[in-house]
Amino acid sequence: MASKILLFFRNLIHQEDGITAIEYALIAGAILVAIYLIVGKVGTSSSATFSAINSAI
Repeated sequence: MASKILLFFRNLIHQEDGITAIEYALIAGAILVAIYLIVGKVGTSSSATFSAINSAI
């Protein structure tokens, strides 16, 4: 059983398709993290702006 799993990963490493899939997954993960951080920063900034407007009214 362990030898089949080891053989699967060896074949995956030597295939170009597996490497490409991993690269795309890493890029997608980096993009998701960037979007998460940007949305969080914009949300915090927007919240502060609306709070300031609310207290001015």
